[in-house]
Amino acid sequence: MPTMTGEPVAGVLGPPGDGPGFARWVRPHLAAMARLAGRLAVGADRDDIVQEALARAWAKRSQYDESRGTPSAWLLAITADQARKAVRRMRPALLAIDTSDTAPVSRPDLDARMDVDHAIMSLSARQRLAVDCFYFADLSIADTAAVMGCSEGTVKSTLSDARSRLRTLLEVTE
Repeated sequence: MPTMTGEPVAGVLGPPGDGPGFARWVRPHLAAMARLAGRLAVGADRDDIVQEALARAWAKRSQYDESRGTPSAWLLAITADQARKAVRRMRPALLAIDTSDTAPVSRPDLDARMDVDHAIMSLSARQRLAVDCFYFADLSIADTAAVMGCSEGTVKSTLSDARSRLRTLLEVTE
């Protein structure tokens, strides 16, 4: 079974039932899980999200079915779910923060990134997930489809719509 980088995981077809085996099985996917958690739950602790996702994966390891997707897709789908939960938990805390006294700080080095991040945040949740999985977590179309729970054609269409919307938002001309 190949990892996200294409290297096989020493004959392991599914998550092993022992702790050390499970740790070896998930290790190749940790960086992608952290990237996706950081993209989907800005402001939340991505390490906490990954930890929650790993705990959930451990508890559900018997439900993994390799015929329905790769380990990376399965783990990233769990990570995306945990990131959505983290965002929901953060909302009440964000509403309670008083920002009336803080003056905005200009950081020219971050302007372009902030423009792109702002544009991505204005996409629909489905488009954001597709963009985050495909471009930021570096998943294939097939793995992105497995994370999103849809067909590959739907992922391609969603990415096309997202790129079109981003072109408009960022005023990019070809």
